[in-house]
Amino acid sequence: MDMDLIDLVDLEDVDILEDQREPRRGGENRLRLNPFLLDDEQFRYKYRFTKRFGQKIVDLLRDQLVQDPRGCPLSPELQVVCALRNWARHEIQDDTADLHGVSQPTISTTCKKVASILAHMSNQFIKMPATLDEQEETMRKFRRIANFPTVIGAIDCTHIRVKKNNADGGQLYINRKGYPSINVQVVCDADLKIRDIVTRWHGSVHDSRIYRECRLKQRFEAGAFRGVLLGDGGYPCTSHLFTPVLHPATPSEEQYNRCHIKTRNAIERCFGLWKQRFRCLLRGLYGNIETARMAIVACAVLHNIAIDMREDLFPGEEAPAAGEVPPLRPYPPTVRGNVRRRQFIETHFQ
Repeated sequence: MDMDLIDLVDLEDVDILEDQREPRRGGENRLRLNPFLLDDEQFRYKYRFTKRFGQKIVDLLRDQLVQDPRGCPLSPELQVVCALRNWARHEIQDDTADLHGVSQPTISTTCKKVASILAHMSNQFIKMPATLDEQEETMRKFRRIANFPTVIGAIDCTHIRVKKNNADGGQLYINRKGYPSINVQVVCDADLKIRDIVTRWHGSVHDSRIYRECRLKQRFEAGAFRGVLLGDGGYPCTSHLFTPVLHPATPSEEQYNRCHIKTRNAIERCFGLWKQRFRCLLRGLYGNIETARMAIVACAVLHNIAIDMREDLFPGEEAPAAGEVPPLRPYPPTVRGNVRRRQFIETHFQ
C-alpha cells in the first residue's frame, strides 16, 4: 500500500478494520452465556435433563471444579452442562464447543475432568444395600415383580463400544460381535439403580470370568448379604447366584424359570434406560480406554442420581427394549449350586 495513503487513514478507521477481521480461533472471542438463565423447556431441550437436575450436579461438584486461572476460565455451571450435553446427546465435541463459546480441546478436557470427579465419588452413589433393613427392602421390591423371594440384585454384562486400539493387546478388546468394547458388569435393583459396576475388562472376556474375579463375589461368599443374585445361563449357578434351569422337567422348575426371567429382566431394563439417557453408551466412547472407563462410571453415578430425583426420559422417548444377543454357551452348574437351587425351588415353587 502507498505510504501517502496510509498517512491519510484515520486511526478510528484502523480500529474499524480491526473489528472486521475474522475472530481468532480457539474460542477466546466467543460469547459465553450462563445456561441456567434458560427457561426449563429450553434447558431440557439442549441438555436432555431438567434444570433442577443440572443444578444438583453443579452443587455436588462445585468445590472440585476448580477454574483454570489462565485465559478465560469456565465456570462450574458451564463445565457440568458441557459434559452432560456431550454424554447425553453424544454430540460432536466441536458442536458442543461452538454452542458454549469454547474450543474443542476445552470440551475434551472438561468432560475428562467431570468424569474423573464423578468416578472418584462413585462409592457414595453406587453401593450394594449394606444394612439388614436395606437388604430386606430391596428383596421386597424384587418380590413384587414376580413373587421371586430373597433377590438382592440382577446381574449381567453389557458391551460399550470404544475406539479401536492398535497397540499390543488391542485385539483383546474385540468382542464376540466383532467390534472393540469394554465388557461392563452391572448389578441393579428393582428400581433400576446401579448397585455395583465393574469396567476393567476387555470385550473378549466372558461374563462368567468377570464375575468369578470380582470383589462382589468374594463379599457374597463371606456372607455379607442375605439374598441372592439372578443371572442368565452365561453364569455358573452357585449358592448365591441363581440361573435358569436349563431343561426344566417339572411344573415347579417351569414356574421357577418364568419368575426368574421376569425378575431378572430388571437388568435389561436398567441397561435400556441407562443407555437412552446417555447416548454415548449406546453409540460408543472414542477417547482413550482409561477416559472411557471413567465416563462409564460417571454416567452410572448420574443415572442413579436421576432415579433418586425421579428424572424422566426426554419427552417422547422410551427406554429401548434389550437387543438380541448371540446365545451364550450355558455354564455348567456347580454341585453345591445345583443342590441349593433345587432346595430353593422345592421350598418356594411347589
